[in-house]
Amino acid sequence: MEKETQIEGHSAIVQRTFSDRKRTNILKKAEQLTIVFLLPKVPKFISPNLLTLIGTLGSGLVFLAFVLGTYVANRYLLLGIIGLIINWLGDSLDGRLAYYRNIPRRWYGFALDIIADWIGIVLIGFGYYIYAKNGTQIVAFAFVVLYGWSIIISQLRYKITNEYSIDSGFVGPTELRFIIAFILIIEVLFPGSITYLAGLITIILFIINIIDSLKLLKLGDLKDKNQD
Repeated sequence: MEKETQIEGHSAIVQRTFSDRKRTNILKKAEQLTIVFLLPKVPKFISPNLLTLIGTLGSGLVFLAFVLGTYVANRYLLLGIIGLIINWLGDSLDGRLAYYRNIPRRWYGFALDIIADWIGIVLIGFGYYIYAKNGTQIVAFAFVVLYGWSIIISQLRYKITNEYSIDSGFVGPTELRFIIAFILIIEVLFPGSITYLAGLITIILFIINIIDSLKLLKLGDLKDKNQD
């Protein structure tokens, strides 16, 4: 009986905190389980807005890791992994905490989340720009631009379908954080490898954006035809 109650409680939390968006990423289940586990443990004095700030500070730590990795020692790049974890905590729990506490501000939270995401990715991209060498800074610029493109696609998709999704197929922000963390570790072990790995990720992101843009145009065309 106790186990059934726990399952029902878990289901209720999932329904209340994740009903506003559609997730398709690979780590969806593990991520949801972790968030549902953490939400009741968040101290009352920590607000959703404070979590958003904490998430942004996590991106700032990634920026600092690149700066220290450039001017002090390569191993300081590993601080970026801690920054990514902090960013995930803030970014993943802020809106979910508001829904969990039944104090959501849907459009305020939506706008704040997008702004915070953009600031975060600019900080990370600028950090890599400082770290990059021999003209490869263009990769950092391209990454920020392409991530911005993906944000625009998600907003347009929301406008057309009224269904909010932050994922591109099986890849979402959480998977991207794992990829960046992996790149940082490899760069510490094999200095210079970040140029090739970041370049590869940028190319993949470009291809994903092209595919998602074509799908978006089809959705827009279909909606236009249904309205005729």
